[in-house]
Amino acid sequence: MPAKQPPAPNKTMSAVRIIGPAIPLAIALAHSAISPNPTPPQQVSQATITNSTAPFAPEATLSGKQCGGGTPESPACPAPYPMLQKGHPVDWWFVFKFNTASFPGCGEGATRACPFGGTPQTYKLGQQFAYASSEAPALQKGSGCVGANSDPVAASFDEVYNGNYHYVIWNDQFKTDPKIKSCGADNSCGAPWGHSKGMLAWNDDGEGFIMQVSTPSWPGAGNVQSPRKDGNTLGCVKDDDVEVSQHFFALRLNKDDLVQVLNGLINASVVTDASNSQIVRNGGPADVQQLVSQLGQISKANSYLATTLSSGVELISKSSKLQVPPWQMVSAVLGGAPLRVASWWETPAINSTDASSTVGCWSPVQGVGPALGKPGPVEIATTGHWESTTFGLTGGASPNMNHAKVGVTTGGSQQYAIFGDMNQQGSLSGPNCASSQNGRGGMFFVVAQPQLAASVTELLKGSSGPVQPAGK
Repeated sequence: MPAKQPPAPNKTMSAVRIIGPAIPLAIALAHSAISPNPTPPQQVSQATITNSTAPFAPEATLSGKQCGGGTPESPACPAPYPMLQKGHPVDWWFVFKFNTASFPGCGEGATRACPFGGTPQTYKLGQQFAYASSEAPALQKGSGCVGANSDPVAASFDEVYNGNYHYVIWNDQFKTDPKIKSCGADNSCGAPWGHSKGMLAWNDDGEGFIMQVSTPSWPGAGNVQSPRKDGNTLGCVKDDDVEVSQHFFALRLNKDDLVQVLNGLINASVVTDASNSQIVRNGGPADVQQLVSQLGQISKANSYLATTLSSGVELISKSSKLQVPPWQMVSAVLGGAPLRVASWWETPAINSTDASSTVGCWSPVQGVGPALGKPGPVEIATTGHWESTTFGLTGGASPNMNHAKVGVTTGGSQQYAIFGDMNQQGSLSGPNCASSQNGRGGMFFVVAQPQLAASVTELLKGSSGPVQPAGK
């Protein structure tokens, strides 16, 4: 394993909030920076949890650090980090992959490659992208083929795939490989499994990063020692997951963050197999290992979990049994913030809502109680634009569609960019409040960065879905 990183000074963090009946998750009440002997997570009940308004003090960042480049000037990193490119770690990055209709193929002059296995496919392909990071938070055009060159997705995945770290990969749509026993013949898991995809990696001390992805069938293996039969590179696997738009978000984690993310994954009922070394390599601190062993099971929780991580990013996790429209839940957790959202907006589509729209599938109806506040308006983005090109942001089987799950606040005192797992599909008021995404779990990352939020707002600027009339 790479050498240990010196401990960082302690910082003040916010408390975890969990709404609904108490559930058996090991949830830490407060965050601290990495320490040689971290305090075990504390078991909590609903009665002991309060919201914290303490000011946030972020950790020291990775800005200016050089590691992972394979040279004396850029030695191995002490932990797996989000990489902007090989040897260039950052605290976070966001990538938006454009669809095939708007930006086909790869960037100018790019050579297609399959560094993590597979062969270049001949299906409709769009691997052009825009990206932002903790160092340059406004979106800018990337070069090459996302996930296959020295871009943020490929460089970050390479740290894990060709490294020696612990990892978990989860995906409700692994498709051909690996096979998940609880999924159907097409190897896709529906409700009540979580609608969530991503990768988590960490070292022996519990330091690492999470990479949220929206791509079905990728990634499907966490290390070159346990390769995937179908290949493991975007644009090189049999399932065409690069035709429509997709998103990726990576975030550095300390050990306490890792515990919180694992709790969120458990709460969301993510699809994985802790016994399969192709997608799970358990290890590190004992409490982390214990949480990892609980993954790949359907949670009995009827709740959401919200916590602020050491980066200042807020993590929200929805359980499958909290049968409410997903992005209305996010709005409510953020104090009723108005949102504009792009997702796979397809039947059963949830329309845009305004202040007069009725949301009958809500916490009092579900027996959770009044703790989940009233949601604000949620506007459905149906088109966006980049440079002079307009592109589609709805779901469907054509090249001008979208599978990314991205939102922004459209009012209020705080500007947020939000990256999620869940589509705006299901029901606002029934009769089936468990419909589609209402009855599934997933996670959301809320980033309070004004330049990023403004840039994503511009990306999502365009036409909107119809507003749900009051009382309907």
